[in-house]
Amino acid sequence: MKKNIVSEPSHSDPNLLSVIVPAYNCPSIDRDLLSIQRYLDELNRPFEIICVVDGIKNGEDKTTELAKSIRGPRLKVFPYLENRGKGYAVRFGMARARGGIIAFIDAGNDLNASGIGLALEHLKWYKADIIVGSKRHRASRVDYPFQRKVLSFIVQRATRFMFGFDVSDTQTGLKIFRREVLEKVLPRLLVKRWAFDLEMLAAAHRLGFKRIYESPIELQFNSASNVTYRAVTNFATDYLAIFYRTHILHYYDDAHHDLWADDPDLKLKYTSISGV
Repeated sequence: MKKNIVSEPSHSDPNLLSVIVPAYNCPSIDRDLLSIQRYLDELNRPFEIICVVDGIKNGEDKTTELAKSIRGPRLKVFPYLENRGKGYAVRFGMARARGGIIAFIDAGNDLNASGIGLALEHLKWYKADIIVGSKRHRASRVDYPFQRKVLSFIVQRATRFMFGFDVSDTQTGLKIFRREVLEKVLPRLLVKRWAFDLEMLAAAHRLGFKRIYESPIELQFNSASNVTYRAVTNFATDYLAIFYRTHILHYYDDAHHDLWADDPDLKLKYTSISGV
């Protein structure tokens, strides 16, 4: 007897909020997901959480098992073996998101999940294309080292000068996008690790999505995190490469679509319904 095969819907849901949570070697991921889920429950709106486990560090790494221990119809966990970078993990989750609004937030319990609600309010209030959670927003409640404050200030000034949009903090792990922005931007991206946040913002701005605003966050810095010399140099290298692709090669423009990377795992699985 032939079985009926039920396929997933091919269209996105404009009323759904999708929240991507990238994780790597994260022993607190079960607590992080529970915290995010409880907060989203309070928003009284449909949502899904997509946790992407960005590779297995070693035999002691239980991130996948911990993530899968949190059960619920609105939580999906996607693990893969090789660590490919936070940017890749975020894009992998976005490709599988059904929501009309798509966010990502870092695991690790540094960022309070309440920042998602504040970002949603700012998205609505400003009729924004993108909302960026910012440590430097005047209403933010943060505790992070002086070294990071200096780096953040330098990146802000450089970003305004080199890319033309005024965002004081491109690297905090909380951002919200309207789906139509990601449908245009995601196929063009190359950066998978260090400056992927900046590339998303720069490409979106280049394509005419200029309503990019900041919202406050609450952050308690985790002393286990560290800004290493290697991380700074890798970020700087990616930063200059994004500038070169934007202003010299014009790589993100439609005319160069034949050069865009074509990874089937990063293609959007759902499409917007015309007219929504």
